[in-house]
Amino acid sequence: MEEKVTFDGKKVKVLGSTFEQGKPEIPIKWRQKMRNRDEMLAYLKTGERYWFSEEWFGSEKRKTKA
Repeated sequence: MEEKVTFDGKKVKVLGSTFEQGKPEIPIKWRQKMRNRDEMLAYLKTGERYWFSEEWFGSEKRKTKA
C-alpha cells in the first residue's frame, strides 16, 4: 500500500498496481461465457454503444470520439 496526500492535506493509504504485467498465457474465449446468440449480440451492441455512440451516460462519456 502506498501513502498519498489528498487534496485537503490528509494522508491516506491506497492500493498500488493489482495486476500482473504481460500477456495471458491462454486466449480468453469470451464466446464460451455466453449462453446463446442473443447474449452475444447484446454483449457486442453494448461494446459498440460504448465506443461509437453519440449518446453517453455518466462515466462512459469520452472527451473525444473514437
